[in-house]
Amino acid sequence: MTLSYCINYFFKIMNEKNSLGLNLCFKDHNNPIKLFEEWFNKAKKTEINDPNAFAVGTVNKKGFPTVRMVLLKDFDKNGFVFYTNLKSDKSKAIKNSSKISMCFHWKSLQRQIRVIGIASKVSKKEADDYYKSRAYGSRIGAWASQQSSILKKRDDLYKSIKEFKKKFPNQKKVPRPEYWSGWRIKPKEIEFWQKFLSILKDVKFLSTFFSSDSSNTLKELEAKFI
Repeated sequence: MTLSYCINYFFKIMNEKNSLGLNLCFKDHNNPIKLFEEWFNKAKKTEINDPNAFAVGTVNKKGFPTVRMVLLKDFDKNGFVFYTNLKSDKSKAIKNSSKISMCFHWKSLQRQIRVIGIASKVSKKEADDYYKSRAYGSRIGAWASQQSSILKKRDDLYKSIKEFKKKFPNQKKVPRPEYWSGWRIKPKEIEFWQKFLSILKDVKFLSTFFSSDSSNTLKELEAKFI
């Protein structure tokens, strides 16, 4: 059996649907959000902690890419949502350019999901609803922590926390700061990546790729070796 035959055969079966039961990791989904949900739910059971952690990449005013870890708090057909201080460096970068990238990596599953999309602020109602669901300490922290600003002394932060606890003693009535909200990343491209043992007994990487068309609908384009 030649190398070219193995590769051609593999691409043939990976670009077929599940009629033969061969496409086990990418399933038979034309909807990438549904496939994300299945992979994410599995990661919740296998990752040691924070299966909702992902890297988010932005570009600052100087044109340099920057990346940091954030936590996914919601997702649906409209995109992926995380919350942060709107005065933070990442928020400033998003305001400079709404083009954004994100990447989940679940080592326990040897899987990765890469997304390219456009970021926009969530509605005030969405932000308020999520903010109210947070623990009292986290809501106070949103007021006390001036994210991305220089902290001269640690005691300044403790003092600020103490002051805001005094200002908002009722744990059920801590308003959301105007500068604290969420970003929704609407995907333009999604790539699902899976490590596997190939037909040739070597470790390979395989991905299936979705991209939005003129109607802004994500459609599967290809499966490929990485």
